[in-house]
Amino acid sequence: MSSELFQYEAGDLYEVPVSLGTQLAVADSFLLDEGRVRNLGLHFERFTRWVDRVTPDNVTALEEFFYMVVQALPLEGQWFPRLELHTDQPERHQLHLRLRPAPELLGSAVLWTYPEPDPRSNRSIKGPDLSLGLQLRRRANMLGADEAVLLTESGHISEGALSSIVWWRGDVLCGPNNETEWLESITRREVFSIAEQMGLQTRTEKVKPADLVETEVWMLSSLQAIRPVDSWIDLGGPLAQATHVEAFTKRLRLLSSPIR
Repeated sequence: MSSELFQYEAGDLYEVPVSLGTQLAVADSFLLDEGRVRNLGLHFERFTRWVDRVTPDNVTALEEFFYMVVQALPLEGQWFPRLELHTDQPERHQLHLRLRPAPELLGSAVLWTYPEPDPRSNRSIKGPDLSLGLQLRRRANMLGADEAVLLTESGHISEGALSSIVWWRGDVLCGPNNETEWLESITRREVFSIAEQMGLQTRTEKVKPADLVETEVWMLSSLQAIRPVDSWIDLGGPLAQATHVEAFTKRLRLLSSPIR
């Protein structure tokens, strides 16, 4: 996927070589569709929290950086921009915008369980383990799956290599609980909020893959939104047919608003 990389400096964005920067400390991506984004402010807030944990000195420049990002984003076409913090660059040059065409939007998904405990070193900030997540997903692809499901040391579901995993108990929307370390997901937050607005119950659980036999499972991401899971290669049983997707997808679209 071709891309352009812009570096923030002194209140402006300048194009730099795409290969610049090897130490990706923080990354936050979102789908930009014809100039509209779902909850762009939440992405800015999450990026700010992560940057504050890595390099607090950069936080003071973020408001102006976000303003320049919004001005630089195209209003036509589908894009998958990424906000980046490169800590291997000089302090004034660490904030970046990577502008990428959006990949194809996909339908239902197939999951595969990574057979060892979650190998990531930093499970609370997106960026340091992004390349590892890509490797894990490619390994799943080689086995005929779309995503690798990551487990804790005790074998409980954490999330996907590059996605969030949620499921349904009848009409109750569920996800991993806070005892299980998972990356903060804006799409998960949106989906749980929609469920509550619809009067549906939500809860969190500590589950192993086998606990999800005969349940409706979703794979979530900012790019793909909701992908219902058709099958899980090594689950040991079938999944339930997806029945809630259409209503939630419609409501997710309503969350998109013009960037300017």
